[in-house]
Amino acid sequence: MRRRTLLAAGAGLFAAGAATPASATGARRVLHVRPGGSVQAAVDAVDGPGWTIVVHPGTYREVVHVSADKAELTLRGASRDPRDTVIVHDNANGTQKPDGSGTYGTAGSATFTSAAPGLTVRDLTLANDWLRADHPDITGTQAVASYTYGDRTHFDNVRLLAHQDTLFVETTALTSFDRQYFHRCYIEGDVDFVFGRATAVFEECHFHTLQRDVTFTPKGMVFAPSTARANPHGILALRSRITSGAEDAAYKMARPWVPSYETTAWPSLVVRDTRIGPGIDAVAPYTNMREAYPWQTMRFREYRNSGPGAAIPVPENRPQLTGEQARLHTKTTYLGDWCPRA
Repeated sequence: MRRRTLLAAGAGLFAAGAATPASATGARRVLHVRPGGSVQAAVDAVDGPGWTIVVHPGTYREVVHVSADKAELTLRGASRDPRDTVIVHDNANGTQKPDGSGTYGTAGSATFTSAAPGLTVRDLTLANDWLRADHPDITGTQAVASYTYGDRTHFDNVRLLAHQDTLFVETTALTSFDRQYFHRCYIEGDVDFVFGRATAVFEECHFHTLQRDVTFTPKGMVFAPSTARANPHGILALRSRITSGAEDAAYKMARPWVPSYETTAWPSLVVRDTRIGPGIDAVAPYTNMREAYPWQTMRFREYRNSGPGAAIPVPENRPQLTGEQARLHTKTTYLGDWCPRA
């Protein structure tokens, strides 16, 4: 397991907080963050809805938290290449907090966290570069790149990089069916690296499973939904692709997550019109997280997928939607009256 290359060639590394964090642009409610500045300081300077923060190329090593009162915020890289602008940190679930009050936990490990409704993130990279091999004493190895739980969260052309639990798509409450939309995003990891209970749509995204230095299989899973039972819509992946850096059939596509604090969850996942590479076990693409909650009792379905990982040698292991059922699992039905702009 090696530390990944986060930036395109030629981009420099700059420490956050070393200089004035941001500069405002007139009355347009735009803040600019340049190398040597702090993204969090710019977020803190936002004093109402509708602001835009433009982050210029560089690597910003810091934790960023967007509170619920920063509604309709746009955070974007200054260039159209998400490799140019990287926000990264390296906390894990089991990392001790500096004040000695305990460990961060899974959610607290996130490099980027947002509770703000109407958030847009585009054209940048969010990463957590914590590595198990560097910390053999830590057993809580979840290390989140992005943790979002606001309604109408929109990521476009964003790279999300970590190993375990890369992207946590959550809701503000069990009774809130917060919607999130990911378009043209690249998401990589190894264990449960897209997980949570949000209504989350992934369109034209690229999911990539990493090589993992273990001798057992499965080496990990792509999805681990924890959808609330009352929510008709969980995670939907459409017109996407799943590739792997590991050997063929080393990964499962999903397992259901029924949290101990939310045992009424009824995980929902639909993968449709997606190319699935050989890294996914086609014979048995799903597995259990806990035997008390078998995947066969969950809302796991597929429709019109292609590629070697989408083969159906054992039909009972790959539940399929009918054409009529598929009409209920679209971007429009999941997002309702919200139409995020491309």
